[in-house]
Amino acid sequence: MLKEFKEFAMRGNVLDMAIGIIIGAAFGKIITSFVGDVLMPPIGLLLGKVDFTNMFFDLSGQHFAKLSEAKAAGAATLNYGLFINTIIDFLIVAFVIFLLIRQINRMKRQPEPAPASTKECNYCVSTIPIKATRCPNCTSELKAA
Repeated sequence: MLKEFKEFAMRGNVLDMAIGIIIGAAFGKIITSFVGDVLMPPIGLLLGKVDFTNMFFDLSGQHFAKLSEAKAAGAATLNYGLFINTIIDFLIVAFVIFLLIRQINRMKRQPEPAPASTKECNYCVSTIPIKATRCPNCTSELKAA
């Protein structure tokens, strides 16, 4: 059983998947940092100096100026600002994956078309085998292919 597991784990697909997951996790951290540290501050500034990380509803009935204060007090909060950041993270990652898959699909070789096995009769315009020397429909003599 251990031998079977080792063969399974060392197959190319499993290793490729593991590498993809590791790279994906690192890419996700980069995107999260990009959204939180680079993209959202200018958007917040344009919207009137809004800090999305501190946008929340306090469900406990108390009033806190920052989300960190509410969390320190153990208050129940609805963190819609963090949710907005997460949605933007997702949209960026989804768009980058879309672009990557689109490029990979372009790079795949298109299959060569199969050689023609039929041709058209010049007289009656019916479809006939490519090696035919006489049309079975109108009995016209044709040039050999």
